[in-house]
Amino acid sequence: MECKLFGQCGACRIYDGGYESQLDQKVTLNKERFAKYYLGDIEVFRSPIQNYRARSEFKIWHIDDAIYYAMNHKDHKGVVLVEECPQVNTHIAALMPKLLAAIKRYKIECKLFGVDFLSSSSGEIVVSLLYHRQLDDIWLQNAKELAQELGIYLIGRARKQKIVCGQDYITETLCVKGREYRFYHIENSFTQPNPRVNEQMISWALDAFSSVDGDLLELYCGAGNFTIPFASIFKKVLATEISKSSINAAKSNMQLNGVQNIEFIRMSVEEFVDALAGVREFNRMKHIEINDYTLKSVFIDPPRSGMDRFTTKFCSKFDTIVYISCNPETLYRDLEMLLQTHTIEKMALFDQFPYTHHAEMGVKLRKKGENR
Repeated sequence: MECKLFGQCGACRIYDGGYESQLDQKVTLNKERFAKYYLGDIEVFRSPIQNYRARSEFKIWHIDDAIYYAMNHKDHKGVVLVEECPQVNTHIAALMPKLLAAIKRYKIECKLFGVDFLSSSSGEIVVSLLYHRQLDDIWLQNAKELAQELGIYLIGRARKQKIVCGQDYITETLCVKGREYRFYHIENSFTQPNPRVNEQMISWALDAFSSVDGDLLELYCGAGNFTIPFASIFKKVLATEISKSSINAAKSNMQLNGVQNIEFIRMSVEEFVDALAGVREFNRMKHIEINDYTLKSVFIDPPRSGMDRFTTKFCSKFDTIVYISCNPETLYRDLEMLLQTHTIEKMALFDQFPYTHHAEMGVKLRKKGENR
């Protein structure tokens, strides 16, 4: 990837030697990190070299009467002005200069401080404009005209205010093992930023479960990014998530894909464990016959903080654990406990965030004494 802001823009931290060099650094670092636990090969899944991000956020910087995209300087020396960004997908890249010009032309730049882009692979885009002022009917009329002109969905956000021009989501299509899955990706909610690497993560996780039997429990299921493909290889899937908006999105995505063998439950791990043990009853689970499930496997994709000890101990009861981690440091910590009962069968590194120090890791663990 070529970028004239390498060495200045804080979005990219590793750029000397290009894509191959930064990937080699990540692989070497994590082989050394996990050598105490695993000496086998770590599968490596590459990212496109550029135009890989389907969502991105920029500051808006005002200089006199002009406005610019901006990012933090990597050495905390203020900001760098951004004319173009080779990280973002080609649809966002093409829109960026047109959007700035239109914002000026429709006179909606006053107190604008940020722009968030969310794009599908086919070019459907939601743009969120972030303001330090309340938005009025004049803003709404101008924003509607701007959105229609550029063929985008537009959202205005200010303190305790959200105005939607069109809709607040895009529909993404992912191709996994020769099959297409469709997902509603909602503005201001978590989605995987790199769709091509996301497809590889889902495919790897499906392969990791290919030889297991029984039903699947998924924790931290989000909007069903992994859950819905898992439904193709398990008889039944039970998925939990604490966020109400994510559960609602997951149920919509299940309907979008015509899937019927998933139950999504909004509850914490602690609540689910209590329900599973019969300690407490929850109205949210009254329609579920928990005894009808044979839960032998668990899938976990936690936030950067990893799992707490309660959740880690709970997961250690399952025959097969597949763990996707966006933070190798917390994965290392959690493995210390999980490896008291399990052994690592395989590991993977997914280059979800090129030119940064971040890497996504995948681990499959098998309970000690279980047949492969």
